[in-house]
Amino acid sequence: MATSAAGTLRLGTAQGRWVLLATVLGSSMAMLDGTVVNVALPRIGEDLGASLASLQWTLNAYLLTLAGLILLGGALGDRYGRRRVFLIGVVWFAVASAACAAAPTIHVLIAARAVQGIGGALLTPGSLAMLQAVFHPDDRSAAVGLWSGLGGVSAAIGPFLGGWLVDGPGWRWIFLLNLPLAAAVIAVTSRYVPESRDESASGRFDVPGALLAALALGTITYALTAAGEGLSPAVWVTGALSLLLGAAFVAVERRAPEPMLPLYLFSSRLFTAVNLVTLCVYAAFSGVFFLLVVQLQIVSGFSPLLSGFALVPITVLMLALSARAGRLGKRIGPRIPLTVGPLLCAAGVLLMLRTGPGSSYWLDVLPAVTVMGCGMTLLVAPLTATVLAAVEVRHAGIASGVNNAAARAAGLLAVAALPALAGLSGDAYRVPSAVDSAFHTAMLICAGLLVAGGLTAFATVRGNVLAPEDHPVAEPDCEWSCGTTPPLDPGHVHTHEGPATGTAAGPSPES
Repeated sequence: MATSAAGTLRLGTAQGRWVLLATVLGSSMAMLDGTVVNVALPRIGEDLGASLASLQWTLNAYLLTLAGLILLGGALGDRYGRRRVFLIGVVWFAVASAACAAAPTIHVLIAARAVQGIGGALLTPGSLAMLQAVFHPDDRSAAVGLWSGLGGVSAAIGPFLGGWLVDGPGWRWIFLLNLPLAAAVIAVTSRYVPESRDESASGRFDVPGALLAALALGTITYALTAAGEGLSPAVWVTGALSLLLGAAFVAVERRAPEPMLPLYLFSSRLFTAVNLVTLCVYAAFSGVFFLLVVQLQIVSGFSPLLSGFALVPITVLMLALSARAGRLGKRIGPRIPLTVGPLLCAAGVLLMLRTGPGSSYWLDVLPAVTVMGCGMTLLVAPLTATVLAAVEVRHAGIASGVNNAAARAAGLLAVAALPALAGLSGDAYRVPSAVDSAFHTAMLICAGLLVAGGLTAFATVRGNVLAPEDHPVAEPDCEWSCGTTPPLDPGHVHTHEGPATGTAAGPSPES
């Protein structure tokens, strides 16, 4: 077992390379799981006789527990040891993955996905936290950059791999794939990664806040999903309950000595505004990535492999250009990228309206995802840097965590609400004409959300917010940052060198 002192390990050493490998493989489990599950949804529905609402819950059950518990998972790592909690999360994730693969019914699969999300909430914060804690300060940025680039490769191959597995041995293998990865992560981490913890951590955990957040998200997600079948009394009751639980969550966070969501952060107008932008754009991204693969497979007749390939240009563009976009945001200020980026994404989404029966990948799909990928590349790195710049340096870690949770919650709600708003419910996702009509309505809604995000940024973000004189150079604590891509977010990118540098790490979204 490694015994290197915290903060002294060098990247060029053998142990340093093993530590990097462990964190890359750990985050890659969740990255692969996110991209391949989305591609497999139509086949899962066909095999298990699932309704559209059940397919929505296949995604949202994971997101619900992950979004509700990810900050608590980071706090547990600080208190009890980041390596220990990371390993528990990896084992938990692997066992839940095996349960997903063996699920005999859609309801068992949904339950296993919720359990899988708990494992993701334990392992996700630890992936970057261990890099931040064990590497020498001079090597941290390089380690994070390598972690991001190698993790981005996982995000890029995920759609290919998922499509190949779904077309070949079957969708259950997308979950079995996690088992050998988990075994490798456990072996490498146990032997080479030194333990680290925050010695000043008090051990207080905002368990009531985490439970209320998960319950509030769960009830509103149920209400929005069930609304697709009609506004029944259950929809109204759960909708009202979600509002009550949300109010209780705010009250608890106001009084908690160490709240999961420090409400004082929102006293910053910039922080509040940028999180509103995050909610708008990530809701749109999640809606697009959820429905596009359904449209391509059910309406356009694409194979799972080709429909998975459709999203690869976005990941490639972000891998190639995100660092440059971060530097651009620092040089010219974030206002223009945060305005133009969402508008460019909206243009790409509107181009997706050309997809339909008999569509060509090269003529109809590729131009749309390329334009959207350019917009995401321009947007995401400056967005994260601006979130960090909106608060004091000592709060950079929790600010990044709150923004990550906002992105995941936005995706959760979008997947729940968008089909109902577009008029798609029940088994209609198997009817090409119904899917085509709903897809066009949904893309118009997503484009509207992106425009709203761009206009919000234009109205609220100052052009000089990333100026070094306004925000001192500091390397934020990455322990709260996500180490995985949300399931419908293949380009989720975080900057880890702080607002003063403006450089971006690569894609980090789940699943």
